[in-house]
Amino acid sequence: MRNGTITTFILLGLTDDPQLQVLIFIFLFLTYMLSVNGNLTIITLTFVGSHLKTPMYFFLQNFSFLEISFTSACVPRYLYSIATGDNIMTYNACMAQIFFTDFFAVTEFFLLAAMSYDRYVAICKPLHYVTIMSKTVCRSLIICCWMVALCVIIPPLSLDLKLEFCDSNIIDHFICDSFPLVKIACSDTRFVEHTVITCAVLTLILTLTCVVLSYAYIIRTIFRFPSVQQRKKAFSTCSSHMIVVSITYGTCIFIYMNPTAKEEVAINKVVSLIISSISPVLNPFIYTLRNNQVKKAFMDSIKRITLFTDK
Repeated sequence: MRNGTITTFILLGLTDDPQLQVLIFIFLFLTYMLSVNGNLTIITLTFVGSHLKTPMYFFLQNFSFLEISFTSACVPRYLYSIATGDNIMTYNACMAQIFFTDFFAVTEFFLLAAMSYDRYVAICKPLHYVTIMSKTVCRSLIICCWMVALCVIIPPLSLDLKLEFCDSNIIDHFICDSFPLVKIACSDTRFVEHTVITCAVLTLILTLTCVVLSYAYIIRTIFRFPSVQQRKKAFSTCSSHMIVVSITYGTCIFIYMNPTAKEEVAINKVVSLIISSISPVLNPFIYTLRNNQVKKAFMDSIKRITLFTDK
């Protein structure tokens, strides 16, 4: 069959063991609910918190929205598959999932780069911070992140749509992804693979270069501060972002830069599981536990809710 006649794909998931599937369902359901609620909390706090109206929290608000969008694009469908036993996905739904997961993921990388630039301006150019990071500039950076991400994913996605399938429609993964899809295609996939890898690597290199350069200047500036207290305060404002960057880039570099990981389907699926479930859960906790302003906004919101209910 060709891609013009194929109508469905069969996703094998993570395991066919019923007991393991129950454990995976519970794990994914809990992490998904924690992720959505945690990131929604961040979004709500940045809206209602009067002292959380700075560019840093504007970017964090958008990052939390992307985290919810990304995990919602892949996890609920797999939960439904485990719960109902329906592991069949239509061709159009599969392509739509590839589009949205890739789109949200690539946008996250460019947003992390924009967030690192924001931290660079805040620490290295504090007197000009308000002028440089104006509302117009922040909105423009967010729009650019989305638009550039769209431009990055269009070439590989358009090539995925042209793939031909002859022998199998079974995808050895729990989500539709370019690499598992390429494995079952009967047409020449070398150009598709090279395009996917090139777009992924270019995204990683461009955004990581921006992040590394920003933090190189930040660290150099921090070490020039005269007092230890100033250094600690400066590091604390960047530490949350640095942890999130390390987790996000570390897992993705493992997939795209490690040849054995690309060939080893099981490892690829485990890393994809970490990206889609664990990382979105960790991010709200990292930002709240290590950020006094967010914690204060959270406690103020709790107090307001308590006072309202008492009345």
